Amino acid sequence: MKFPTATVILVSSALAFVLWSQTREPAAPLDASRFANLSANPVERGSAVDWITEQLPRLCEEATGLPEDSREHADCMAASESKEPSCRRAMADRFPALIGSEQTFRDLSVTMMDCLVQQSRLLGE
Repeated sequence: MKFPTATVILVSSALAFVLWSQTREPAAPLDASRFANLSANPVERGSAVDWITEQLPRLCEEATGLPEDSREHADCMAASESKEPSCRRAMADRFPALIGSEQTFRDLSVTMMDCLVQQSRLLGE
């Protein structure tokens, strides 16, 4: 029987990649100022969507009108987290990979927020 050289090389390479990726520095958290001048400094769609999903606790608090320790807020968070993968796919289908304008960023933000946490209240209430 022949020694599976190719398999050993592929598995070793995969293991080396996993170890390398775990030793890398974590990415710095994004803040809203990163999206200030998109025409000069476009942002990747994935980074924008990551920042929007980090806002889920605040979005659920606004949608429910209740603090984070309430059952309704927890239900909102659970529902939003379960929708996140499908919302990310929808944003990937609908928006460009690089967000280079405030209008596109605004459209992406509003669409993603509405996908994750649908507001049922009327405006002005």
